[in-house]
Amino acid sequence: MLKRLDLNLLPVLEILLEEQSVTAAAARLHLSQSAVSKQLTRLREVFDDPLFERTAYGLKPTPKALSLAPELRQCLQQLAQFTRPDTFEPALSQRQFRMHLVETTYSLTFPHFMPMLLTQAPGVSLNCQTWRLDTMDRLLRCDIDLAIGCREWDERSPMHVNNIPDDLCHVELVQDYPVCLMRRDHPALTQEWNLDTFLSYRHLQVAFGGLEHWLLDDVLQLEGRQRDIAVNMTDFQSALTLCEQSDLILCAPSRYALAVMKSFELQSLPSPIKLIPGAYLLMWHKHFEHDLSHKWLRELIISQVLRSITPQI
Repeated sequence: MLKRLDLNLLPVLEILLEEQSVTAAAARLHLSQSAVSKQLTRLREVFDDPLFERTAYGLKPTPKALSLAPELRQCLQQLAQFTRPDTFEPALSQRQFRMHLVETTYSLTFPHFMPMLLTQAPGVSLNCQTWRLDTMDRLLRCDIDLAIGCREWDERSPMHVNNIPDDLCHVELVQDYPVCLMRRDHPALTQEWNLDTFLSYRHLQVAFGGLEHWLLDDVLQLEGRQRDIAVNMTDFQSALTLCEQSDLILCAPSRYALAVMKSFELQSLPSPIKLIPGAYLLMWHKHFEHDLSHKWLRELIISQVLRSITPQI
C-alpha cells in the first residue's frame, strides 16, 4: 500500500473527516469539488474501503475511516516536523494562520499587533473566528494555530489556569476583573451598593470564551446565594443594548466595558464581591512550539499587546 500512497492525499482525508462534506473540504483546501472527489477516489483505492458513505446530511465516515483518524493526525504532525523550514522570512510568507478569540479580546489585541503584522508580513493572513464550544478540542487537535481565551486565577473557579491541558502552551496577555453595568438612571444608583442590592435586581448574563458561568456565580454558590438571571445570551453588543433599555444588571470584563461604554448610556459599578482578577491567555499546541513562523506570530502578539496594555489591578 505504501508504494501507492501519495502523502499529499493524507491532508485531504483529514479535512474530509472533519468536514464530512466534499464542498466544505474543497473550500478549506482551496480546491475544486471535482479535484477533491478525484482524491477521495484515490484514497478509496489505497485503503480498499469506501471511507465515506453519502447521506442526506453529508458524508458519513465508515468504521475504517474512523479508525484511521487518530493515527492520521499524529502522522501529519510528524510529517510537518520533518518538512518544517529552518528559516522564516515574514516579508515573503503567504501563510494563513487560524485563530479563535473570545468576543471581548478583539478590541484588546488586534489594534495593537495588526499594524506591525501588516508592515512586516504583508502576505500573511489571519482566519479568525469567535471562540466556540469546540475551540479547546480544536487546539488539542492542532486544527487551529492559536486561541485567546479566558481563565481564572481564583482557586474557587473550575476554570483555573492550572486546569489547562498539558499539551497546550499559554502566555498571559492581560488580567481583568468584572464590573457591573446598568442604565444611567437605574434605581440601584440611588441605593447603597452592596451584595444585597446587587442580588435584589434581575440580571443579564453573557456566556463567552468557554465560560458558561462566571467566577462571581461560583463564589455566590459557595455562600448559598445566586443571581436571578432573566436572560442568557452569547452576544455582548445585544446584551449592552438590552441593559441600556431595562433594569437588568450586566456583569462584564472591565477592559471591554471601558472600551464600549462610550457608545451606550451605561453606568459602571464595582463587583460587590471581592474577586481575584482573571486572565486573557494566548494558547497554542506544543506541536507548534518550534515552528518558526508560528513563533514569530506568537511573539509579535505577546510583545505588542503587553506593551500597549497596562494591567488595571
